[in-house]
Amino acid sequence: MPDSAPMTQAPRKLSAVGPLPNDHPVVLQGKIGVLLVNLGTPDGTDYWSMRRYLSEFLSDPRVIEVPRLLWQLILQGPILTFRPSKSGAAYKKIWTEQGSPLLVYTQAQAKKLGQRIGSDTLIVDFAMNYGNPSIASKIADLKERGCDRICVVALYPQYSAATTASVYDRSFDALKMLRWQPAVRTAAPFHDQPAYISALADSIERHVAGLDYTPDKVLMSYHGIPKAYFLKGDPYHCQCYKTTRLVAEHLGWDKDFVVTTFQSRFGPTEWLKPYTDETLEGFPEEGVKNLVVVSPAFISDCLETLEEMAMEGKEQFLEAGGENYSVVPCLNDSEAAINVIEDVVRRELAGWVD
Repeated sequence: MPDSAPMTQAPRKLSAVGPLPNDHPVVLQGKIGVLLVNLGTPDGTDYWSMRRYLSEFLSDPRVIEVPRLLWQLILQGPILTFRPSKSGAAYKKIWTEQGSPLLVYTQAQAKKLGQRIGSDTLIVDFAMNYGNPSIASKIADLKERGCDRICVVALYPQYSAATTASVYDRSFDALKMLRWQPAVRTAAPFHDQPAYISALADSIERHVAGLDYTPDKVLMSYHGIPKAYFLKGDPYHCQCYKTTRLVAEHLGWDKDFVVTTFQSRFGPTEWLKPYTDETLEGFPEEGVKNLVVVSPAFISDCLETLEEMAMEGKEQFLEAGGENYSVVPCLNDSEAAINVIEDVVRRELAGWVD
């Protein structure tokens, strides 16, 4: 577990500048910001909220690598005519009184991390890559509050251009709008970091121990990406398999006990295989009747874990002949989750703070 004492700035030698002119604008500086960023969420489950969110998300060239004009004709036409209602219905199944679970958990993570390591000169905040609060608004706010150095932390354990790189692209786009840019650091993925592997493995072990059945296998389901992205050099596929391997080794599992699959494919092109839904439907015929599912690509529960895996996945498995099915919750805003995020932040802030 990281040392949870508040972080203090490393000494900086400041040159004397003398008195400022009376008409000089007030400028706050000398603080450090930490911005935690997750994928994003719609403002509501209604048609227009969903349409705005999906339009922003699916217009990102990092997400959909199709010629812009052609894709916008397809997106703004048939896709955004029909998909908002379908997606809104899915979000309604998981929506809470506080809003989207992903937003609630990310906000709580930032608050709890700030309580651990924050100070008058170290500010922890959060943003959504798509939707609100936006990266641009939060970077501007941190700058206004006197942060001349900002560390942006994409909360994706495994790196992908469609997720991690998109967060940093949009962070740099926000910097383009500032006259006086803060210095910026971007956090590396943490798919193989001991703090993350240990926290994930411990959460699985506790969950399995609380079940009234023994799983035949454990399914590690990751969000998929198109196979073409992998062939272009995206490391996501390899990092997912490494996470699975390290967790299995940590828990002493036989390599055949855990299966890695990929979910959430979109469109007609081939995505990373094996597909989660096809695996779930095929397991019972192979004698796998008791299953535990883990979502190591998500540090916080969201639509893909709460609706796609915990609801749709369970239905697919049981209808195919499965008997017992349970999903391990994500780390969310647990102490273990904050330990992981703190470990990432402390490593990335080395040299800026003690």
